[in-house]
Amino acid sequence: FRAPEALFQPNFLELEIPGVHENMYNSIMNCDISIRKELFNNCLLAGGSTMFTGMSERLEKELNSLAPASLTVRVIAPPERKHTAWIGGSIIASLSTFRDLCITKEEYDETGPTVVHSKVLRYMTTFPLV
Repeated sequence: FRAPEALFQPNFLELEIPGVHENMYNSIMNCDISIRKELFNNCLLAGGSTMFTGMSERLEKELNSLAPASLTVRVIAPPERKHTAWIGGSIIASLSTFRDLCITKEEYDETGPTVVHSKVLRYMTTFPLV
């Protein structure tokens, strides 16, 4: 009970940070108002920490308490979510454009951390998702 509860109440671990539900809410509210309805209606869980019993129901309840009453909150918890990050990574790695996203040590040493942003932005403008 206490370990997963720390995801919602980090103060249990003496951390002064928002819980996972507050981070999700803040992330959605920082997006353009025109897409917030869709985001609240499509909260997708991924990763091993989401496998705790009752995680999706609790997250949905907490988000409902924060979200505007006029919006529907839906948390989607696919059974394969424990491996979703690996599955997504393997799909990206299999793309013919994957090598273009890789950063060499020389590039990083020359440019620093900003090379990540510049490569991703360049890739996203070349191959937009929508």
